[in-house]
Amino acid sequence: MHLAIAGSVATDHLQTFAGKFSDSLVPDQLDKLAVSFLVEDLDVRRGGCAANIAFGLGSLGLHPTLVAAVGRDFDLGYREWLQESGVDCSSVLVSPTLHTALCTITTDEAHAQIVTFYPGAMAQAREIDIAALHAERPIDLLLIGPDDPDGMLRHTRTARELGIPFAADPSQQLAWAGGELIRDLIDGAAYLFSNDYEAALIAKKTGWSDADIAERVGVRVVTHGKDGCVVHEADGTRHQIGAIEGVTAVDPTGVGDSFRAGFMAGVAAGLSLDRAAQVGCTIAASVVETIGTQEYVLERSAFLDRVRSTYGDEACDEIGTALSITHDTVVKSG
Repeated sequence: MHLAIAGSVATDHLQTFAGKFSDSLVPDQLDKLAVSFLVEDLDVRRGGCAANIAFGLGSLGLHPTLVAAVGRDFDLGYREWLQESGVDCSSVLVSPTLHTALCTITTDEAHAQIVTFYPGAMAQAREIDIAALHAERPIDLLLIGPDDPDGMLRHTRTARELGIPFAADPSQQLAWAGGELIRDLIDGAAYLFSNDYEAALIAKKTGWSDADIAERVGVRVVTHGKDGCVVHEADGTRHQIGAIEGVTAVDPTGVGDSFRAGFMAGVAAGLSLDRAAQVGCTIAASVVETIGTQEYVLERSAFLDRVRSTYGDEACDEIGTALSITHDTVVKSG
């Protein structure tokens, strides 16, 4: 199955605040907000939702196509890193003048986060032609993640016009997007990804009920952090999948992206929705235990042991047969 992943590629600046943001916020004074948080450390990492998802798919033995707009700095190591991880970067658009997007993420001790994002070259994603990519190599499933809004809209409309199955993943763009745009981005999606807060935001801004969304979307996948996820089929069937047990959380950044990678890998491998969600939860556990969105390594036996311990022998056997997780040594980040 040819998976294409459209969305952001960014450099992540990860910072940790030794306290709780909420302790410095006065609810009735938020219109006068002026606060500064002294952070203890800074990690500069590769990131961006599309790159994170593509990396996760590569870690699971697939070879997705990355569809994104980046700056010239992308060729200073990031392209090589992704290609070595199994990602096809031949469709990446490189801006000759703008820098690759920059995301600054500050996480407090309660794992609350404050994020600022500089789009840079991402603004040129609207120039990428999904139709041309599809004509060259037919796309079986296109994930449309957070990106330049006009680019997201163009990709979505092209997918609908050409009949390309697509997964809608507007996530970070939901905060500012209006109802009309959100409705356009998710209508007709084969899959709709969100966390529980984003699901509520989608309902509020679109004015659509769960039944309305079910009429327009094939499968809704809603993640619930440490409580796992819920998969909703259009016919009302509901699948509750628990999270991996015994996880020591270090940094939540990129966990949702890795879940999406795991779920899509399961779908591509022909696994059931339950099994696909279990793959997603298992890879997410590896990410939350590391700092950085692409610093984890999936070692086959350890990955399958985690599946077995939480979901049972049958799940382990089916997932192990379907997926080609081949790493057996730790790959150092660079």
